[in-house]
Amino acid sequence: MKRLAGCLGALVSLSLAGVLGAADYVPVDGGLFRSALPVNGREVTVAPFLMRTRPVTNAEFLAFVGVHPEWQRGKVAALMVSAGYLGDWATAESFGSLPADAPVTGVSWYAARAYCEGEGARLPDWYEWEFAAAADVTRADARADPAWRAQILQWYEHPAASILPNVGGRKNVWGISDLHGSIYEWVEDFNGLFVTTDSRSQGEQRTLQTCGAAALSLDDRENYAILMRIAMLSALSARDTVGSVGFRCAKDMETKP
Repeated sequence: MKRLAGCLGALVSLSLAGVLGAADYVPVDGGLFRSALPVNGREVTVAPFLMRTRPVTNAEFLAFVGVHPEWQRGKVAALMVSAGYLGDWATAESFGSLPADAPVTGVSWYAARAYCEGEGARLPDWYEWEFAAAADVTRADARADPAWRAQILQWYEHPAASILPNVGGRKNVWGISDLHGSIYEWVEDFNGLFVTTDSRSQGEQRTLQTCGAAALSLDDRENYAILMRIAMLSALSARDTVGSVGFRCAKDMETKP
């Protein structure tokens, strides 16, 4: 009987792992990239990687907490999540009337990281996210196009929607959707996105204090949408849970999608 129970448990685990690993990942070629972050005028090298085609949804995160009940609301240590963790869900085990395919928000960096690990993945680092988000439907880097930048900025000009729309919008050239116009997204190194308000300063970098002053130290001062992303993420701690912040996962290229 013990052996049978062990076999059944293993089968259930494999089945659940299959559900959590069913998301689509697409390759992003990487390459030399001029980041908006100050890197002394140098381009950074982004290695090829795989990225989730869309953010993690309410339905997907519900499946995750079903497999890992220790991440249900009310069961996570206060060191890992703040009081707003999954605060828009009806209960610890139901997202209620929220759309199943809307991006999950109100999750901490710790929770996002745990989900990605359960999917055999990780959170993308900032350069990976920024590289993928620079693309439009036909170009790997559309940031020099004023019309494209203006279109992205429209999202920041309006109050956040009380109920987020479903993910799966128009895909960029890599086949990735919803990088703009939906939510902010956690990245692995969010607490390293520090921008000094004085471009002459040396040594320890301080976090963004004012958007206007900090913009002077950014390499791409016209890309205000990216500045807003950096400002938001650099203001958070790993346990923070914000209604406009969700996440997606990434994988090293050696890992098959």
